[in-house]
Amino acid sequence: MGGIRRAVRIANASGFYGDRHTAFAEMVGGGDVDVVTGDYLAEVTMLVLAKGRARDPAAGYAATFPAQIAPVLETVLDRGIKVVVNAGGLDPRGLADRLTAQAHAAGLAPRVAHVAGDDLLGRLGAIQAAGHPLAHAEHGTPLAASGLTPLTANAYLGGWGIARALEAGADIVICGRVSDAALTLGPAAWWHGWARDDFDRLAGAVAAGHVIECGAQATGGNHSSFLGIPGLTHPGFPIAEVAADGSAVITKHPGTGGAVTVGTVTAQLVYEIQGTRYLNPDVTTLLDTLTLRQAGPDRVEIAGTRGAPPPPFAKVAVTALGGYRNEITLVLTGRHIEKKAALAERAVRDGLPGGCSVVFQRIGTAAQDAAGQDAASCLLRIAVKGPQEKAVGRAFSGLVVGLALGNYPGFYATGTPQGARAYGTYWPCAVPVGEVDHHVVLPDGTVEAIPWSPTAPPEPAASFPSAPSPPAAAEGTSFPGAGVVRIPLGEVADARSGDKGGNANLGLWTRDDETYAWLRRTVTVERLRELLPEAAGLPVDRYELPNLRALNFVIHGLLGEGATETSRFDAQAKALGEFVLSRYVEVPIPLASAPATSAG
Repeated sequence: MGGIRRAVRIANASGFYGDRHTAFAEMVGGGDVDVVTGDYLAEVTMLVLAKGRARDPAAGYAATFPAQIAPVLETVLDRGIKVVVNAGGLDPRGLADRLTAQAHAAGLAPRVAHVAGDDLLGRLGAIQAAGHPLAHAEHGTPLAASGLTPLTANAYLGGWGIARALEAGADIVICGRVSDAALTLGPAAWWHGWARDDFDRLAGAVAAGHVIECGAQATGGNHSSFLGIPGLTHPGFPIAEVAADGSAVITKHPGTGGAVTVGTVTAQLVYEIQGTRYLNPDVTTLLDTLTLRQAGPDRVEIAGTRGAPPPPFAKVAVTALGGYRNEITLVLTGRHIEKKAALAERAVRDGLPGGCSVVFQRIGTAAQDAAGQDAASCLLRIAVKGPQEKAVGRAFSGLVVGLALGNYPGFYATGTPQGARAYGTYWPCAVPVGEVDHHVVLPDGTVEAIPWSPTAPPEPAASFPSAPSPPAAAEGTSFPGAGVVRIPLGEVADARSGDKGGNANLGLWTRDDETYAWLRRTVTVERLRELLPEAAGLPVDRYELPNLRALNFVIHGLLGEGATETSRFDAQAKALGEFVLSRYVEVPIPLASAPATSAG
């Protein structure tokens, strides 16, 4: 396939474990594609799979995938479409075997390969004994000092095992924990015959893969300017047409819902990154080098992406059980809201079992003299954690329920406590790539080692704590004498947010240069802390991506030890951007009169 020079059409049919079940059939049946990929593994998914495997040893993979591919497997084979998914989770071999047996029962004979070597759980002791402490990526604590008993430990592999499987004739490649973008990079590298040091081309494939990896988010899903996106009740899934030079066009099947615009692609490019240097196992992608262009209806070109060697270490995600949690949400209605909440909080704190911690969160505002009771109500969420299941479960539940007739007036809850549930801890760390045995099992059973690419220590991305204002004449954005108007930030900017371990990621961008110049000068780290009071006292990194007219913020520690551990109501910071966009800021009137928010 190395001689084929046209762009390869790589479709995505899953952004997470639980995504739209019919998307796989829609992508196969909706038009011409060369490869269909599926991303099933969020940071917390490995813990979910580990819990499932504890109940059933055969449950370590995404069990939905065989049912998703079954209706279209014959079409996939007839048309020569390649399938690449990371649905293998903790057991890629188990899923490959199940898929093969299922196909044979249907009279089909796909050539199935699987990529492995990411599972380091059984080697953690040896890795630490070799002098690699598996230190937490944020606070540097060695894993051995954490007191945790790991349930999973998986290194992020790259795309070259995928490329080798496709070169060997595989129809379907099942992966475990590969990087999300590897699902695109591997097929693109195979199709175009790229070399391991074709870093600019590989970086372009990573950028395209990062855009399509989360499914319909690239076609308008979760877009802050969603009012300009048509057909969002059933958006199509994205396709990346990756060219031989690494440039790509993001598109979707004709006639499907949603839209592909510069705005929807920007939203995904700034999503869940930690700076402008996007580290991947095969290449470091320099996100501040690429440019976007609307190349036609539902067609956005990504060009100019530069790459550098990958880092000499592999990211490893370790998960462990952290304890137990429980929660209940009380309703506060009418007058004296603050005093009612304070009374409930005192009663819970006084009666809380020893060793437990509790967080109280107020949700919403109770209107005064409201037209209806619901409008006069707000919520008090009570979340408790602790090491003992009985204390967090029965004791806490009994405490809160026992307040029903002896606390504030109008006391009721949205439901009963849910009982103690085990929660997990996410431990991001790194090991030298030489500690990871990346290999592929080809369709004929041959096992081949996949060497790591040439590496180089990563250069730190430039973080901008604040943005000094350039002279007005240099940028022409001061609008002397024009005055300002106080409006929501979302009237002139868009946002996308999410989680990276215990950190929250927030991207802000605008549609035109003048508004970006204003955004760049205005939203400093200090101003962000004012807009987002929860960030007060937390370390915040700020990065500039001028080609995207975007700023990227990393708010360290906002999510505690990660989505599985945090007591925060918005555990994965998915709505953080929407909150920031709702905050009022002073905007020059000429910018406010021509809002920059647009689906485009």
